[in-house]
Amino acid sequence: MADSVSVVLDQWRRARPDLDVSPIGTVGRLMRLSRLWDKAIKDFLAENGLESGEFDVLSTLRRSGPPYELTAGAFLKASLVTSGAITLRTDRMIAKGLVERVRDDVDRRVVKIRLTEHGLQVIDGLLPLHLANEARLLQGLDDADLEHLTALLSSLLESYGDVAERS
Repeated sequence: MADSVSVVLDQWRRARPDLDVSPIGTVGRLMRLSRLWDKAIKDFLAENGLESGEFDVLSTLRRSGPPYELTAGAFLKASLVTSGAITLRTDRMIAKGLVERVRDDVDRRVVKIRLTEHGLQVIDGLLPLHLANEARLLQGLDDADLEHLTALLSSLLESYGDVAERS
């Protein structure tokens, strides 16, 4: 049985035999998987009362360690979204009781976004389920293939300059 991208490749090979259409095989599959996985993850999070951006904020705060807070600027740098988007997302999450805004003790002009106790309970309860859901999305690969794919994708991301400083 062939996947749907194989059909597209066959069609292009017949329509344009003069072209090397093989990049479609890789890029097309990655794009299709991205859409499928994005929908599966969004559906999972929605079933648990969160949007993907909210989960991102909760998990970013949680992995930052106690006191589970970051400045809005730190979020801007990490997420590459506009300050307006961060403000809207934060406002929605405050309304849900997941985060709060707190002024810095030293510089009162600095505002931090902090996990509430409820937000900490939500992320700590949801994270194991989220990881199990992501593992389910990868169940078609054995451990060796998964390790190889992970290394290849990491190399490809690095080739585009998508690198992070370790903290």
